[in-house]
Amino acid sequence: MRSNKPGSLEEDWFFQALMECYLPLLKVLEDASKAKKQRPKLTISLSPTLLSLLNDQDLKNRFPKWLKLRLNLLKKVDKNQKESADYLANKISIQLSDWSSCEGNLIKRFSGLRQSNVIDILTCAATHGYLPLLRENTECVFSQLSTAVKEHNRFFGINPQGIWLPECAYFEGLDKIMIENGLRYSILDGHGILHARPRPKYGIYAPICTRNGVAFFGRDSDSTLPVWSSRHGYPGDSEYREFHRDLGWDLPLETLRKIGINEPRPLGLKLNKVTGQNIPLKEKHFYQASKAEIKVKEHAKEYLLGRKLQVNSLYQTINQEPILVAPFDAELFGHWWFEGPRFLSELFKQAEDQGIEFTKLNDVLNEKPTLQLCDPCPSSWGQGGFHKYWLNESNSWLIPEWSKAGKAMVEICTNGVENEYQIRVLQQASRELLLSQSSDWSFILRAGTTTELAKERIDRHLKRFWLLINSLGIDEELPQKKLLALEKEDCIFPLVQANDWQRYKNCLNIKQ
Repeated sequence: MRSNKPGSLEEDWFFQALMECYLPLLKVLEDASKAKKQRPKLTISLSPTLLSLLNDQDLKNRFPKWLKLRLNLLKKVDKNQKESADYLANKISIQLSDWSSCEGNLIKRFSGLRQSNVIDILTCAATHGYLPLLRENTECVFSQLSTAVKEHNRFFGINPQGIWLPECAYFEGLDKIMIENGLRYSILDGHGILHARPRPKYGIYAPICTRNGVAFFGRDSDSTLPVWSSRHGYPGDSEYREFHRDLGWDLPLETLRKIGINEPRPLGLKLNKVTGQNIPLKEKHFYQASKAEIKVKEHAKEYLLGRKLQVNSLYQTINQEPILVAPFDAELFGHWWFEGPRFLSELFKQAEDQGIEFTKLNDVLNEKPTLQLCDPCPSSWGQGGFHKYWLNESNSWLIPEWSKAGKAMVEICTNGVENEYQIRVLQQASRELLLSQSSDWSFILRAGTTTELAKERIDRHLKRFWLLINSLGIDEELPQKKLLALEKEDCIFPLVQANDWQRYKNCLNIKQ
């Protein structure tokens, strides 16, 4: 997965996440860890694909220019927008300075927080593959996990013990594959725990353990709804920044073309506030940071008080200290909900006054609690609670394509190849197969956004996979120039092992 072309939509997505989410989150955690009376604790999943992007030197080099371009665009707004634009420009300038001070090495900063016991870093499936839909070829599930473990070790020097299962999606037997890769704990949506067999004595308020030795925590909807929901929770407050109104839609097309953008699209420059749930976008008022700041403090206090009452009530019911697990997409904090990082900062500041203590999942397990043995229920945190969002009329055609490719990969890996060059071909085929399995493509197809991009990427990776695989079954090898081009463009996962696609539990005839 090569760095995308400068100015591409995919590059914008990543850079917006850096500016709005990852840099602010790091700053909040680092500041809180140095402050008196604050005990920040957080469990965060950094996926192998995200780590690859964070480590990409071309992207690191281009990010400052991307920020400066947006600073220049903010100078072109009219006087009515100036207050909002100046505030955002100041925020971006801070991000630029923050980036320069660490030379763009965010992985090192995350690692430092882990070593300081502020965060626990989970891995994820290699390309966020939706694992229940890959289970026909068990080796594909195994490879998503084994590749993730290798990548985590490459970046952090240790193997991960925990994993964020993509979309919290679980199927029977997944725990066995997890434990074989050294993955000992994860999170499921509430019903994945509540419908476990036998029914957990403490519901979602204590982890359970499978007979294969994997612990699962349950998502608490009471703790997540106020933070996650824009309709029923804090992000929809009238004083907070409006996500859907972006300067990229408002600027003249001529202005956009001068910076290499040929059609209107979001630029990460948002100057309006929610104003009201039913107010049309064109009528949204301009953002006032001082008013939003007051709301952040109020909402943090309200949230902590709510959790305190919840914990006290639960303690009287289950007669043991309950654990509230509130998982979110990281980009909720800053990207989707602009004030999210400030909200976290206020939680850390106010927690002691409210008698609330933060913890990490691995800290809970390190206390060696007695866990109830249960078999989790197949589930996900997607719409409907199971697999519907990733398996429907818009994207079901993908499943047989993955299955056919996975079966071919298993067969050729089990039978073995003859020489070092063919091993290289097989390694690249591994990358293409993993990239084709990303659940993002299914999600985009179902959501109906940028569907042409999703279809193009699926088609590209599967075509490349079959080109590589078919070249192993003929006398004429794939030209080295073509292989080098694919290795250069889709250069993700340098430690990927084709051996991982061996027929499950059999040995492979491949030397690596």
